[in-house]
Amino acid sequence: MRIGYPCINLGLPCRPSRTFRLASLDEGRLYATVEGNLRCLAEMVRWNAARGLLFLRITSNLVPLASHPENRFPWDSALRSAFAEVGGVIRKLGVRVGMHPGQYTLLNSPRREVVAAARAELRYHARVLDLLAADRTAKIQIHIGGAYGDKGEALRRFLRAVADLEPEVRARLVVENDERLYTLSDALHVHEFTGAPVVFDVYHHALHPDGHTLREALALQATTWTASDGLPIVDYSSPHPDSRRGSHAYALDEDHFVRFLEESRPHDFDLMLEVKDKERSALRALALLQGDPRLVREAR
Repeated sequence: MRIGYPCINLGLPCRPSRTFRLASLDEGRLYATVEGNLRCLAEMVRWNAARGLLFLRITSNLVPLASHPENRFPWDSALRSAFAEVGGVIRKLGVRVGMHPGQYTLLNSPRREVVAAARAELRYHARVLDLLAADRTAKIQIHIGGAYGDKGEALRRFLRAVADLEPEVRARLVVENDERLYTLSDALHVHEFTGAPVVFDVYHHALHPDGHTLREALALQATTWTASDGLPIVDYSSPHPDSRRGSHAYALDEDHFVRFLEESRPHDFDLMLEVKDKERSALRALALLQGDPRLVREAR
């Protein structure tokens, strides 16, 4: 089990997600921004690995406006060596990485232009992971999408869209249960037809259950992952006590987390903490995991 958090480290002075407006897009600014983002990503990886945090979700903003049709600059070839250098750091330190495109990456939209934009966004994410020379355990995580008034047809559109994706995207694609529309059972259905492994979101399952207990859900999820995919990925968070339904807690609820660890045994997985104070809660989770035989304790 590796412990990770998403996208940025709140304690470091840099962010790997610096961006700019479309009106400011030019080749020099793009390349300089990406080079700075990559340097910060490498700094995050080193900081995390030194403290035993060996799972990281890379920000989708690593390359600003990457999938926008007006960005026709060859950033991938121009910055190949910079990506390769960071990828070497990731591999040397034994850190697992992945990415999670935003909520508007909708493969099952009935609008062709929305699906085309989603495909472009997924190609970008796959390109980043390929440039980092990440192995096939580095996944691109998406939700199934909307229902659009007919959930059955929306699900069928999703299956058709996945079948049409480029092989380099499909090889990394994983699907997640959500809190409103698509349950774990729906994600398992997608796996049955596409082979995409299932990411299990614990909080979403609590909000939108399908009748499976936590242990049952983890057992079912595990069947969708192969050795080349790596350990299953589980997203963990707990509810924000004073916010709207579905909001994640700002910091780790330690009692809730300890109960989750107890209930999840003996299943092994890599754990992404979707908690708003990022590395601070990840370090607390790591401390609570000491003594758990599932934990990967140190970087290579």
